[in-house]
Amino acid sequence: MALRFAAKGSIVIVADIDESAAQAVADEVRSAGGKAEVVVMDVTDPRSVAAARQQINASVGPISILVNNAGTTRGGPFDEVPIEDHLAVMELNVDGTMIATHVFLSDLEAAERGRLVNIASLAGYVGVPFAVSYSASKWATIGFSESIRQELNRRDLGNVGVTVVCPGYVDTGLFDGAAPPKGTRFLTPEKVARLTVRGVRRGRPYVRTPWLVKVASPMRGVMPSRTADLINRVFGGDASMMGWSGRTDNEPSES
Repeated sequence: MALRFAAKGSIVIVADIDESAAQAVADEVRSAGGKAEVVVMDVTDPRSVAAARQQINASVGPISILVNNAGTTRGGPFDEVPIEDHLAVMELNVDGTMIATHVFLSDLEAAERGRLVNIASLAGYVGVPFAVSYSASKWATIGFSESIRQELNRRDLGNVGVTVVCPGYVDTGLFDGAAPPKGTRFLTPEKVARLTVRGVRRGRPYVRTPWLVKVASPMRGVMPSRTADLINRVFGGDASMMGWSGRTDNEPSES
């Protein structure tokens, strides 16, 4: 995503809790001819995010696009996964998104054209067994995004748009062992980044991919729960995380 935004002329601020990881991305952006800066930021710590904002404003000025992309997951039967792991998922995926937005929103409001980009998931539309806290966090991300979008409109802040990105499984290592629903396959990070940047440039409120994500929301809205559950089972969605073996640390990653 950093490469895509930089290719369109943006000065990219690569924020990560791991400075070496952020520097590696920034170096890649620069090697491709783009401009990038690095800031160390723990999105679960309001003081860390506020300090990062001060550093950014001092070095390159206020941002106009905020991409909340940090995320993690845990797989397994809900009661067999330690509650600390579930809470870590909610803290990073939900609290982190809200904290970063709260700290940077005034900069987006001051921009001629600001954009808040929140990375949600197909799991934000349908319940995902064996990834209960992750699914809950993505439902929360969509609800937060919808609410703040309408609030900005109500406050006559039409210069700030909100884009919610809802992909299926993305091949970043975070979902190793998972099985995408029938009729879909793992998405590449490059495809999700391309669609995201295009959606931001076109002012779209949602970026949904693949096709199953596009039908999941209206399906849940109009179908009886039993019917929707049956369809989910037919497509293998209710068992998609049973074989999960992805990362188990708190390393932020793509949704």
